[in-house]
Amino acid sequence: MRVVILAGGLGTRLAEETEVRPKPMVEVGGRPLLWHIMKHFARYGHREFVIALGYRGEQIKRYFLDWSSLGGDLTVDLANGTVNRHGPQTEDWCVHLVDTGLETLTGGRLRRLRQWLGDDTFMVTYGDGVSDIDLDALVAFHRAHGKTATVTAVRPPARFGGIVFDGDRVACFTEKPQIGEGWINGGFLVCSGGLFPYLHGDYSSLEAHGLEQLARDGELMAYRHHGFWQCMDTLRDKRLLESLWQSGQCPWRSW
Repeated sequence: MRVVILAGGLGTRLAEETEVRPKPMVEVGGRPLLWHIMKHFARYGHREFVIALGYRGEQIKRYFLDWSSLGGDLTVDLANGTVNRHGPQTEDWCVHLVDTGLETLTGGRLRRLRQWLGDDTFMVTYGDGVSDIDLDALVAFHRAHGKTATVTAVRPPARFGGIVFDGDRVACFTEKPQIGEGWINGGFLVCSGGLFPYLHGDYSSLEAHGLEQLARDGELMAYRHHGFWQCMDTLRDKRLLESLWQSGQCPWRSW
């Protein structure tokens, strides 16, 4: 099953990092977040990726070109300019890098990839979030219900402590709880080709024009993920992910 990674946005809320690089290339533990996401998919056997490029997409292309050219051991014959590679490549991935436009919205990017996806079932996620989601269970859930699309619903931890009142008395205080009923779109979608008729042109939003309309038509299901999920929207998020990696308590590291 091919995996689409939406990696073309401007990342304006993380301007400290994205002024010089696309957000998926911001590093955690010395590796781009994009690499972390792909490692998780590969752990479950999904090794063919279609990456939707936009803002500073050439940096993502260069990353994979350098990886392919410089991975492993090399012998360079300076006399005739030949280069021989030794040993296996580090990953057995097939990566399609597709320019989907600078200002294209998420649905438009996905629509531009239709020729790469056909009518087969495919997976979609964003290039700025990691999770320990069981992808086998997600795919099984999608196949069981037979609808057009499945979105992964997550409950992120609140930024501040929660208070429950009894009059003016604090009946309950919880330090940074998970939001009770606040399920949100965590990415990690599974879709069929039936999604594409909902997307019209570059300024289609996957969320507003795709998922909202699918929900109205009864064609969208949600897989509830109760485990770890974290996006990288701000510098605070980046520091949190880095601290988890450095501590060795890294929930999304499944490889």
